[in-house]
Amino acid sequence: MFVVIVMGSPSDGPVGQRVAAKLAEFGIRSEIRIASAHKTPAYLLEMLATYEERPEAKVYVTIAGRSNALSGMIDAQVGAPVIACPPYSDKFGGADIYSSLRVPSGVAPAVVLDPENAALLAAKILGLGDPGVAAAVARAQAEQRERLFSADAATQQERDRQE
Repeated sequence: MFVVIVMGSPSDGPVGQRVAAKLAEFGIRSEIRIASAHKTPAYLLEMLATYEERPEAKVYVTIAGRSNALSGMIDAQVGAPVIACPPYSDKFGGADIYSSLRVPSGVAPAVVLDPENAALLAAKILGLGDPGVAAAVARAQAEQRERLFSADAATQQERDRQE
């Protein structure tokens, strides 16, 4: 079981590293690759064929901005789930997100904008077939709830002191 993180260029590295770090917290192995649907399509297709031959459960996380053909191209070629995690860019006022949201029919990558949440979705998907990953997701969600409960209790104590 693993996640293939495919970035469109080296500039997507910080987002890819955030995804990989969060996956590691769930005990999920990841591989970071760089390929472009526009500039290296043959290389991308060869890479995908190699991954698809591997019998392990997998999820792809794609990271590409501007014209995000990477996510759609990968999704159209593989049977595993694809999660698009396009990096935010001020360059186009955020309008480049539409290339991730509007894809042709028959192509269905999920779009998750936060890198850690993209990793969480990948973990939930892989957790369907791996009880250890499912338990790690459940622990992370419980910890998050506990932090909120603690913050609420602290807020209530502060209010009580002010009364």
